[in-house]
Amino acid sequence: MTGRVVGRVVGLGVDVVDIPRFRALLERRPALARRLFSPEELEYASSLANPAPTLAGRFGAKEAVMKALGVGLGAVNWTDISVGRDPGGAPHLAVGGRAAELAARRGVTGWQVSISHTDFVASVTVLALSP
Repeated sequence: MTGRVVGRVVGLGVDVVDIPRFRALLERRPALARRLFSPEELEYASSLANPAPTLAGRFGAKEAVMKALGVGLGAVNWTDISVGRDPGGAPHLAVGGRAAELAARRGVTGWQVSISHTDFVASVTVLALSP
């Protein structure tokens, strides 16, 4: 992946997640993680010494995808959107279920995602692309 955008931008989504607040939410409601994240996302996060920043970034990516699709929370299942990693470590998006249906209706054929975080904030930008 070259990092350059290929295609026309049909949607843009941006989200920022407060990591300490997100960590506290997952500690209060441990079962929530299984509702928000795919097994692959949870497996990767569990391999890290501090999974909260990674999970907060992936949560932000899911919200940014919904924004890029022009829909609100509840329009898709959280696990319809999954963030994986390329061999070099760059994030990539996979969508299925209702998210894939909405993307197809808008002509979305590809995605670009950027995730950054500090100890306190995860910031995500998502582009929905069409040819």
